[in-house]
Amino acid sequence: MAKKQLSVENPVAVEKKETTSEEKPKETTVEFLSSLAAVLVTGLFIITFVVQAFEIPSSSMENTLLIGDHVFVNRIQFAPRSSWVGPLLPYREVRFRDIVVFLSPAEPGLYVVKRVIGVPGDRIHLRNGVVYRNGVALDEPYVLHDRDTLDPYRNNFPAVPPTDDPNVNPNWMVDLQSYIQGDDIVVPPDHYFAMGDHRGVSLDSRYWGFIPKGNVIGRPMFIYWSFETPDDQYRKTEWGDRILFLGKVVLHFFDETRWRRTFQFVR
Repeated sequence: MAKKQLSVENPVAVEKKETTSEEKPKETTVEFLSSLAAVLVTGLFIITFVVQAFEIPSSSMENTLLIGDHVFVNRIQFAPRSSWVGPLLPYREVRFRDIVVFLSPAEPGLYVVKRVIGVPGDRIHLRNGVVYRNGVALDEPYVLHDRDTLDPYRNNFPAVPPTDDPNVNPNWMVDLQSYIQGDDIVVPPDHYFAMGDHRGVSLDSRYWGFIPKGNVIGRPMFIYWSFETPDDQYRKTEWGDRILFLGKVVLHFFDETRWRRTFQFVR
């Protein structure tokens, strides 16, 4: 007799899975304050030691930089090299044709932006508005010539004495002769000779002397915002004038912002 094959089925217990929604724990006041403090400290470190925002107040660097351009300045690149983080950061010396932000040697506390034309050891002179560096006439496509083209001191430096020019700093008027060799002025160690790109209006190293290396703040990187601004706005320091200009910014933000200059690199 054939045996009947029995199929034995093992019962499987099916467990019902319960889905429970886990609530995300709420951030305590202490944790919130701790996070906020970390953000503020990081931001303060960046704007103090890494980048800093500046507004261009005058026309001395046109057309490279216009009045009302707001730029971020790299404070690290030209800073004194640190031994423990030096290999990690892009330090370098100021070079010929670098645009730099620095503290004015003539007016303490005043920030200025110019282009470096002479580094230590360079011999500089101007003839009829043309700059000669170490005996070679410079090709300067960035320069704007449109005013004071007949100014003898401005355009024939240092051959023409500065005695009749009221814009020349009195201390520089005394010191200038000690740096002249032949037709040139020689840039001393740890100093720079700088000029504005708008040569016809720029008051620069021809008028107040060399920039000490320690006065250099950094290099403008790019324009983050540019707004149509009157030539004399930087002279209006009263609260009433500031509030009026702020109102203008609010009303004309879209139609007087120079959008084409936004995020433009400074060269």
